[in-house]
Amino acid sequence: MVKKRNRDPEVLNEAPPAQADGNDSGSDEDVDMVNVEFEWFNFKPDIDFHGLKSLLRQLLDVDHQLFDLSALADLILSQPTIGSTVKVDGEETDAYAFLSVLNIQKHGENKVVKDLAEYILQKARSSPGLSSLSNVLGAPNTQVGLILAERLINVPSEISPPMYSMLVDEVEAAVEDKEPYEFTHYLIISKSYREIASTLDQEDAPRTKKNKAAKTGKETFYFHPEDEVLQKHALLSGSYEYTNDEGDGMADSKRAFQDLGIKAQGTMILIEGGKFEGAVKAIGEYLSPPQ
Repeated sequence: MVKKRNRDPEVLNEAPPAQADGNDSGSDEDVDMVNVEFEWFNFKPDIDFHGLKSLLRQLLDVDHQLFDLSALADLILSQPTIGSTVKVDGEETDAYAFLSVLNIQKHGENKVVKDLAEYILQKARSSPGLSSLSNVLGAPNTQVGLILAERLINVPSEISPPMYSMLVDEVEAAVEDKEPYEFTHYLIISKSYREIASTLDQEDAPRTKKNKAAKTGKETFYFHPEDEVLQKHALLSGSYEYTNDEGDGMADSKRAFQDLGIKAQGTMILIEGGKFEGAVKAIGEYLSPPQ
């Protein structure tokens, strides 16, 4: 279990090491495992701006152009003891991952938050699973914590449980200090994907492949395994097409060495505040490395 972090931005408790794959190719016997010691830090405005902005760009995918990412990064960095960065080579380096939460209501007049809120409502209207999100966001006395989290592609999912556990502790400490983090709901913005059949060789494809292709595109897969856990604890959840979506044809460019392409999409997960800690515990049970 991750110990509760000291809210002093200069002092943090140690976080457990994790492992990363050195080589994903070949059989199980051929895989080289590289031991990497990940370190958890509070946000440092003079260090983390560019790395955080890059991870936000990755998180929001093709729709990142709709937002002032510099302003969003600055807002996250303005609350250094809420959330974490994960690094490998010390505090002075760029983050490999981050997690933070913003109070949508408190920062409602901030332009980038206002833009995000309008975007959230627009996308919720396009997704059956999120259709009642506007009612929740507009309800009296609602305080929604917007969770933003991303990591570099090869960073293992095992870093996620400590990040979420520390967030629970940090929010608890902030509420004790009378800071505006007593959330009634948490809204996670993330991303997922669907598998799309290639359009390049369909005429020459065997019938079995055509039948398989006809069944693709309906199931949602998560880039972040923890999102699958969070979705099971959600009040509302759903996926949506990006505003700057480039069409199914772009999935072919993301096929790599597989038969099917990948169609990225946005995902939102809304969890009631009282159920969030249980969801975080479930993430730990699902993803924490064996002891």
